[in-house]
Amino acid sequence: MFIGLDMHMNIRNRYFTKSKFKIASECPTRLFYLEKPQYPNQNEDNPFLEALAEGGYQAGELAKQYYPNGHDLGALNSAEAIAKTNELLQLDEIVIFEAAIEHNNLFIRVDILTKTNKFLQLIEVKAKSFDFDTDDPFLTQKGFIQSGWFPYLNDVAFQKHVLISAFPEHTITSYLMLIDKNTLSPTDGLNQKFKVIQSHNNHKSIEVSSTLDKNDLSVQLLKKINVDYFCDLIFSGNDSSNPQSLNFSDRIHLYADHYAKDIKIITPISSTCSNCPYTATLQDPVSKLISGFHECWKNELGWSDSDFEEPTILNLWNFRKKDLFIQDRKIKFSQIAEEDINPTSTDYGLSTTERQWLQIKKSQQNDKTPWLDKKALSQELNSWEYPLHFIDFETTMTALPFNKGRHPYEGVAFQFSHHTFSEDGQIIHQGEYLNSSTGIFPNYEFVRALKQELDKDNGTIFRYATHENTFLNIIYWQLKKDTSEIFDRDELCSFIRSITVSTGDSVEKWEGERNMIDMLDLVKHYYYNPLTNGSNSIKYVLPATLESSAFLKRKYSKPIYGAKKGIPSCNFKNWEWIHFDNGKIIDPYKLLPNIELTNDHPSNSCNNTVILQDGGAAMTAYARLQFEGISETNRQRISQGLLRYCELDTFAMVMIYEAWRDWLL
Repeated sequence: MFIGLDMHMNIRNRYFTKSKFKIASECPTRLFYLEKPQYPNQNEDNPFLEALAEGGYQAGELAKQYYPNGHDLGALNSAEAIAKTNELLQLDEIVIFEAAIEHNNLFIRVDILTKTNKFLQLIEVKAKSFDFDTDDPFLTQKGFIQSGWFPYLNDVAFQKHVLISAFPEHTITSYLMLIDKNTLSPTDGLNQKFKVIQSHNNHKSIEVSSTLDKNDLSVQLLKKINVDYFCDLIFSGNDSSNPQSLNFSDRIHLYADHYAKDIKIITPISSTCSNCPYTATLQDPVSKLISGFHECWKNELGWSDSDFEEPTILNLWNFRKKDLFIQDRKIKFSQIAEEDINPTSTDYGLSTTERQWLQIKKSQQNDKTPWLDKKALSQELNSWEYPLHFIDFETTMTALPFNKGRHPYEGVAFQFSHHTFSEDGQIIHQGEYLNSSTGIFPNYEFVRALKQELDKDNGTIFRYATHENTFLNIIYWQLKKDTSEIFDRDELCSFIRSITVSTGDSVEKWEGERNMIDMLDLVKHYYYNPLTNGSNSIKYVLPATLESSAFLKRKYSKPIYGAKKGIPSCNFKNWEWIHFDNGKIIDPYKLLPNIELTNDHPSNSCNNTVILQDGGAAMTAYARLQFEGISETNRQRISQGLLRYCELDTFAMVMIYEAWRDWLL
């Protein structure tokens, strides 16, 4: 399929950039879908990716502060930046931010480019933590580049290739500038001095506070590491155990040529297709949007729209042989036999293979009813002590710390919610905590508040997944290592140990007498709902459970939540959790009110609507709360949104438990 440029795009120059090279390295076919509005990109509104990107912007701006005489070309368009870069490079010594270099249709913007005579330094800034005391930091024991580091080094290698091509008479050295995980912030409020500003065209920039001073920069959180050796590995094709059939230079020029001509590169389908950002609903005759994912699979398999109505191997939970099955063309669940999965039992609920076969079998039988191991789950339920406690945390790890004396990416727990369920069926939103104040390291107060909530009885405590346990372990070691005077340090540490289990890397080992029960673990072993499409995330399990439970539909289609004689709530009044759209229950998270903010910044003319439906959005909202310039109105609205979101997280656990309890009766 070929789509001409004139039909779909108005692009002055089809530059092949480092971001496009990254995309092509993951899947060359995606280059064709890029920047075409008829192929919607699902990653454009991903809150977790947005939160990571904002940390990257902040780190990039901090790096510039280490070069006070640098020339910043970031505000210039491509043509202007190329001209200015060429002009500045006529000087013997110069530092350029966002230097623009082109060679044929290859184009890069270098984070930091330094020149001393005939020597050029390429510095790529990444908001990724790094232990500078580690030997052979990027290599596996076999001498290959670690998969987690490969995208970063591949990025630098591409830029170095362009620089070598454009300046063959110069000596090029390449560096990654990374966050040193062993450093400590020298001042309070360092993060807040690099404020993310979003314009009307959705472009983001950093507003550096006028209060930033030499004390803030007295400790270098970002440090350089030479990566020429690793670039050479990539250039030579010896960068991994599965080298590409084409060498590095040939791959670049293949990708660049196809991108310039807008010709699709056909890539064989594989398990990586499950992460395709160009996955949308099948072609809508009204909107005329196209799903790139479906287009690829149709072209290779000869499928029609109806073939996608059945689940595929991509949907199979925790299955590691997807690529083998795709190669053997055992793709639809109807094509898979029990012996292909070979389910084997364990002593603890469903095994992984049993659950996989259950998922396939229910699909083959068109059975939408949930499966529950009633006997085993009843035994679990009978062992729990009332009142039951359901807790959920919201946390963050920022590249630039909020507080003095804290490491980059050090865990910050800023919020929790807490529901209880009594033996007589009474449900109460018992309490919550949110740090909405600036300049406060909240973790110890967070634990004090949590202890106060949970110390009133010996009821069983529930979490969903490992996050809460992991973070309490983090706070435990923060308390242990903190040299300042903490009056209740031992008491807080003892409380944490009582409700957690030590993580695998802990030098101390324990399992608390009230160790939290992981509801996700219960779901994996005792509960399967076909409506989740194989996912065990609470964001999928909750709507599926509501759809399958007549009890929940009856109960929560009435405005009893936050009602006088209903379920006490801290943030909702007379709320109905059950709403329908075309006969299907609307995901309760989509019912949460959007947060409409006033404009706190004169240059920020974008839409100030915040949608809080997941943890990534919560992290971004909390970061916004930490900026002192935020208006009191916006502070209150963001806080209210965070409180409602977190309350739903714990109430979701309650509703799932209620459905189980009803089915077991």
